[in-house]
Amino acid sequence: MRVERVVSEKSAGRRGRSRIERRGRLRAVVARGLAATLLAGGLAGNAHATGFLEKNIWLPRDSWSGQIPACDTPAALGTIQSRFAETESRFWGSSIRLDGFDRIRELAFRPWGPENQPRRYCEARVFVSDGKVSTVYYSLIEDGGWQALTWGVDWCVMGYDRGLGHPPDCRTALP
Repeated sequence: MRVERVVSEKSAGRRGRSRIERRGRLRAVVARGLAATLLAGGLAGNAHATGFLEKNIWLPRDSWSGQIPACDTPAALGTIQSRFAETESRFWGSSIRLDGFDRIRELAFRPWGPENQPRRYCEARVFVSDGKVSTVYYSLIEDGGWQALTWGVDWCVMGYDRGLGHPPDCRTALP
C-alpha cells in the first residue's frame, strides 16, 4: 500500500503542473541561457590577432630577426638523430636510428611572409639503421627551442611517423 501511495504522489506531482506552467519554465530557462550567452559575447569584444598585453608582455619582441641556421647545420641534424632514436626506443621499443644524411636542400624560407614566425623548411635523404633509405622533412624555427631562447627543429621521417605527428605521409611538415 505504501509503495503505491508514493508512486501515485510522484505521478500526481508531474501531472499537477499544467502545460502552460511547463512551457513557461522552459521559456525562462532558454531566455536566461540566451541572455548569458549574449552577455558573455558582449564582454568578450571583437577578436584581434594580438592584444596590447600579448604584444608587450607575452611575446619576446614585436618583430622577428629571421636568424635561422642553414639546413645542413650539424646541430639541427644531430637533434633530429637523437630525438628520432629516443622516440623509437622510448615509445616503440625499437633500436632503429638514423645513420646519416645526404642530399640536404632548402624547400622554403619564410613562406608566409615576414609577419609570421620565421621557418626554414628543409628536406634530406636519410639512411636508417634497418637498411632503408627514406626522406626526412624538417623545419628550423626561430624561437622554437626550449623556452623560446633559441631556434628549434620540427621533423618527420617518411615511413617512420608511427605516432602520426605529421599525417598523412609527413605532409604537414611541409610548407
